Amino acid sequence: MATQSPFPFLNDMLGKLGSGLQPPAWVVDEVQHRIVLLLNHVLMQEPEATSRLARQKGRVVLLQWRSIQLPLVATPAGLLDLAAAGDHPDLTLTITDESPLQLAQAALRGDKPNVRIAGDVQLAAEVNWLFDHVRWDLEEDLSRIVGDPVAHTIGQAARSVGQALRRFVGGRKDAAAGHDEAGKAAP
Repeated sequence: MATQSPFPFLNDMLGKLGSGLQPPAWVVDEVQHRIVLLLNHVLMQEPEATSRLARQKGRVVLLQWRSIQLPLVATPAGLLDLAAAGDHPDLTLTITDESPLQLAQAALRGDKPNVRIAGDVQLAAEVNWLFDHVRWDLEEDLSRIVGDPVAHTIGQAARSVGQALRRFVGGRKDAAAGHDEAGKAAP
């Protein structure tokens, strides 16, 4: 017997809310541009990443989750840009987890989301390499604003909170698995 969330109504509410709301086109466009800027900022911190992306110039990757889509194209500089509306994706990555809560829990555990992959295998391998090896050094960026000591202190606090959340989520998952096992053993 699977353990259900103590808040199933929250999952239902988020699902209904997400499917019923559609932001204006200009909001979607602005959010997509900001995401591209952030991704490029992170990519520029890793020369190997930009080198790998430069070899994929002109290739289009479509990231999608539910009704949200982010079409990205690799530039000759090894960065990303939004793909043109009519560009056919060479690779489509669809996040199959529907629940935002499940995605958040997986992220807190450090797990990758479940993804359905369709398209070019070599491009998929390059994108997987990027996901595995490129990390945002938020503490370094923060140190440019507030200085090294303060940024280091904030970074340590954030890591402590993250570890505590991972232990909490992992403990709940382990307890649920133990409860399932106990439930199966009982007659």
